Amino acid sequence: MSNSLSHWVNLLRWPVRLLVKSKLVPRDPCTELGIDPQKPVVYILKTESITDLIALERIAKKLGLPNPNTPISIGGKALPRYFSVHGRMPFVGKAAPQDEKSIAGFSELVHLLRDEKQHDIQLVPVALFWGRKPGKEDSSVKAAVLEDDQASWLRKFMMVLFLGRDNFVRFSQPISMAQMLDGRSSDERIAHKLSRLARFHFYRLAQTMLGPKLVYRNSLDKRIIKSPALGPAMEEYGAQKKLTTEQIHDEVSKMVDEIAANYSERLLRIGDRVLSWLWNKLYKGINIANAERVRQLSQDGEEIIYVPCHRSHMDYLLLSYVIYRQGMAPPHIAAGINLSFWPAGPIFRRGGAFFMRRTFKGNKLYAAVFREYLHQLFNNGYSVKYFTEGGRSRTGRLLNPKTGMVAMTVQGLLRGLDRPITMVPVYLGYDHVMEVSTYHGELKGKSKEKESMGQVFKTLRKLKNFGRAYVNFGEPISLNKHLDETVPDWRESINPIELQKPSWLTPTVNDIANKVMTNINNCAAVTSITLTALAVLGVERRAIAKNNLIAQLDLYLNLLRKVPYTQDVTVPNESGAELLEQAIELDKFTVTNDELGDVISLNTSGAVTMTYYRNNILHLFALPSLIAASLVYKNMTTKQEVSSLVSGLYPLIKNELFLGFEQEQLTQYIENVLEQMAASNLITIDDNRVAIVAANKTQLIIMAQHIQETLQRYAIVLKIMQKKPNIERSALSHDSHVLAQRLSNIHGINAPEFFDKNVLSTFISGLKELDYFTGEQDEHNNEEVMQLVETVTSLLRPTVLATIKASLN
Repeated sequence: MSNSLSHWVNLLRWPVRLLVKSKLVPRDPCTELGIDPQKPVVYILKTESITDLIALERIAKKLGLPNPNTPISIGGKALPRYFSVHGRMPFVGKAAPQDEKSIAGFSELVHLLRDEKQHDIQLVPVALFWGRKPGKEDSSVKAAVLEDDQASWLRKFMMVLFLGRDNFVRFSQPISMAQMLDGRSSDERIAHKLSRLARFHFYRLAQTMLGPKLVYRNSLDKRIIKSPALGPAMEEYGAQKKLTTEQIHDEVSKMVDEIAANYSERLLRIGDRVLSWLWNKLYKGINIANAERVRQLSQDGEEIIYVPCHRSHMDYLLLSYVIYRQGMAPPHIAAGINLSFWPAGPIFRRGGAFFMRRTFKGNKLYAAVFREYLHQLFNNGYSVKYFTEGGRSRTGRLLNPKTGMVAMTVQGLLRGLDRPITMVPVYLGYDHVMEVSTYHGELKGKSKEKESMGQVFKTLRKLKNFGRAYVNFGEPISLNKHLDETVPDWRESINPIELQKPSWLTPTVNDIANKVMTNINNCAAVTSITLTALAVLGVERRAIAKNNLIAQLDLYLNLLRKVPYTQDVTVPNESGAELLEQAIELDKFTVTNDELGDVISLNTSGAVTMTYYRNNILHLFALPSLIAASLVYKNMTTKQEVSSLVSGLYPLIKNELFLGFEQEQLTQYIENVLEQMAASNLITIDDNRVAIVAANKTQLIIMAQHIQETLQRYAIVLKIMQKKPNIERSALSHDSHVLAQRLSNIHGINAPEFFDKNVLSTFISGLKELDYFTGEQDEHNNEEVMQLVETVTSLLRPTVLATIKASLN
């Protein structure tokens, strides 16, 4: 560093430290990006800036990385520890070209490293963003002052003064100079390549962090009205209503006003502070997994559609906050029109929410306007977020997907979008969902309370520490690749004007929607609450000795770690004892003490609440529980028998719980679970023969209980079908609901979803898809149903089975 630059750094260091508060992306770049603090580091910056260097200096110190303002010695020569792609902006005029200077610096570095032979260095790109304003389609004075990161000293002073608390420092994966030198390219050629890669990298990074430039509201109206794709719908609407062209345009404008977001970067900056306070008030922290895969997709130029599960109204805020803090442009959010009430509606709009009616039926123009608005978002490069479940899950399980938004997304691709679309499934979980008690009331028939400010104030009064929140980004689904694999000629259906509904659309959309839900379940977060709820609800009378509960939790943790459901499922690092203490701290379990030690239990209302959290991860234990049930209740004695039974019932369970195993994977998974059960001393395996270890049978019985309610529900439906072969679907659903309620009352089954009509309807739909249910007398079909009845009922507790039989006589 030159003496002049060193002087300015020393002079400005304290003012910058006072005014600037940097946010790091990602939170732990050394671990997440593979930056090795033990290896030499040289930074690549986008712009030559003293304030950027000082801000980076503080971050580097926290991370244990070298100071960018100290030189690095290579081959006995001191070199600057950073390179800048762009030069410093003068007060008047344009910045001097930096290419020659940066290329010369890269060339010198390459030359010295080649002489050093095995001396490797990590080139670490670092971008600093002062605020996250994407700018608008035209310029303004304000944009000139605050939006240009290649700023003169005066503009940089203004940016530090007004946006210093919103400084984001974005690290990227390091470039190994040893790998760059491992070839025959000349030093100058490598230097040119590094300079070119760095410029392109920072351009893409800005797109990822800031998003596309915003479209003015009146400009959006004009684009939608002038869209050729909307023309036929407007003409038809005008003919029906006998309206003039001007009146039709007014109608379209009103619809756009009802739908459109009014994105504000300023509100997001304020929201970032408010939500940071809120999360600290509500939660001990937010656990985030696999965010880097999404950052990479964004940086690769993909059109990203976030598709999360829907647990709570908090989902809207939590996911957008996490995306913003993870260094990506917040998405536009599809929200129900019920959330547009004042004053929340205008705030949500400025946060990126756009609103949709619950149904488009009966209004073709509205449907066409909404599709066109969505297309404009895609076409302009905005990421979008929507919930395929259509509403919040009242049971804690994933709901059957609503395919309308997925269909519109695929149809957007058929408009000829020039960028690939990738859907990112997201698992959202909480140690406490504030609406759970309301959900249980609704499942019992209570009317849903309309959203209002009164509800908001009620919620605010309840603010306290609710444990942790969890955001896991699942395996992305490339729509382009999916269509290439399943509909090779799909591009023949591309039409930029006419709405396309090819014959393959509906089955393909259904397949994509189910794949989304499966991938959400594939990245579930196992937590202290969900795992403890699962174990305690598996015990008779919902009470268990503390030491036995800890043993059960450790059993489950070992199973999840040794036989992972998928690589994306996150499992706590703590022991069973530590997880139990965390769960007890959240005041959801009752702890009583007697002379023999502590007992952990749930009262009736607590048990009902805990079913919600258990259901978040029930799919992870469905097959191990089914295996345990086959050993405990059916007394199976060989691995082949167990595998055959599980494989036979798997299609039904897969359909209901969105399980993702193909047949070959399923066989191997069953084998691995049995081997792990043997390793945990629950069973012995001798030449493929399986026997229960008597001393640990209780643990196996508890595990077998997790699938019992599902099997009981299956038995109810199948027994009714067996008795009434010609029963219609609506009657089957009604009779099953009535019998499930009776079973719930007699046997104290406290899970509200046990007799939920939607859950029963999902199972009946699965039976129909698998040709078990036809609603007609069929000898072959009856025989298959009887075999299925025999399999399912053989896995039930005898008392429950007796109640079902008695109720149908």
